[in-house]
Amino acid sequence: MLTIKRCPTVVSLHQEGSEGLGCGRNCLGQCCVPGSKLPLYTFKRRETLLTGEKNAEDNVPGDDVSFLDSLLLGQWEDRMGKGLFRYDVTTCETKVIPGKSGFIAQLNEGRHLKKRPTEFRVDKVLQPFDPKKFNFTKVGQEEVLFRFEESEEDKVQYFGKAPVLDSPNVIAINVSPIEYGHVLLVPRVLDCLPQRIDPDSFLLAMHMAAEAGSPSFRLGYNSLGAFATINHLHFQAYYMALPFPVEKAPTKRVPWKSEKSGVKIFELCNYPVRGLVFEGGNKLEDLSDAVANSCICLQENNIPYNILIADCGKRVFMFPQCYAERQALGEVEQEILDTQVNPAVWEISGHMVLKRKEDFERASDDYAWRLLAEVSLSEERFEEVKAYILEAAGSEKVPQEEEEENAVHEAAHMVEDEVTVFQSVEKNRNDPMRVTEGCLVLQ
Repeated sequence: MLTIKRCPTVVSLHQEGSEGLGCGRNCLGQCCVPGSKLPLYTFKRRETLLTGEKNAEDNVPGDDVSFLDSLLLGQWEDRMGKGLFRYDVTTCETKVIPGKSGFIAQLNEGRHLKKRPTEFRVDKVLQPFDPKKFNFTKVGQEEVLFRFEESEEDKVQYFGKAPVLDSPNVIAINVSPIEYGHVLLVPRVLDCLPQRIDPDSFLLAMHMAAEAGSPSFRLGYNSLGAFATINHLHFQAYYMALPFPVEKAPTKRVPWKSEKSGVKIFELCNYPVRGLVFEGGNKLEDLSDAVANSCICLQENNIPYNILIADCGKRVFMFPQCYAERQALGEVEQEILDTQVNPAVWEISGHMVLKRKEDFERASDDYAWRLLAEVSLSEERFEEVKAYILEAAGSEKVPQEEEEENAVHEAAHMVEDEVTVFQSVEKNRNDPMRVTEGCLVLQ
């Protein structure tokens, strides 16, 4: 069994010293949730993301910011005002590292405080849920922003208080945030699902990306063995006003195509971590299913991986990785280990969260490439894994003439320029609409 000494990310105020949590603590467990009332946001099922257009009914009248975007940021700031975060992430110093890649470095010393080392198994992607370990049923309800459910009436609605009748999908704060608006999406929290993707949960995450409607809002997923720290199904998400370096990386068309769904798969070029990019699809569910089926294949073949959902759900990046395994085997350079950076989805995407000031001050393009190169599968191994993924995604060989035509594909769906995105985020910060009670229906 391969294990490494590591420090888990504290994502809830109740995570430390959580023994015995449950009744009397207003938690998210079976003892407290059934029959309780939590804020509820309902979304309309989206059929497609191809046009990139928004429907007027998906937004607050007279505003070009989606209601979910405004609501999430308002509620997140409300929890900040109530002192529920372990530190103020807005004071963390951030810079773009000089160089061709545009890696982003953040000095986040608060994220390194009061962590307790644990033994973490890294050689098994699928592990059973263990109720004795920290999980999201032990999170206090004050950390929940709202439930996120598909509407039964095909309406976007928000209820300040709504009774919980089943196992809810919850959006909660991460009390050790990496960036502005850092939240967790926990599907069917009472079902106590282990950290493994299934089609329904991944489609839920895709709907959240589409519903937020902001290119500065991305969702990420880390499997076990790829620096997920909690074995309870969850996605992470936050706002970053700058484009991630991986979003700007050129790609080339993989010589395969979906039989009917219209999903296209590309391979990253000139990037330190080998990975694939999924785009297109006749329906949102087509793209979601192609990625989810590929994730299931990786899980069943015990291959750790990370997922980034970008561009409002129009592009999904997949990174099979091996860093934790190499670390456990003593194959990673000591200089890299000394930084204590665990390269999960955000680091792989180009947002380097650094815990020591000296590392932040001397951060360079070369350092980022060296670190991420340790994450990547070898070319030979990547080709093997890619074959698994393409088969699972339901693909067939592209004709030779089409293969040549699509040899190189520069990423078409570029993130908006950083000034525009920054203005959008600032607008959200100052949005006077802060709904906390009652019901708002957008018809």
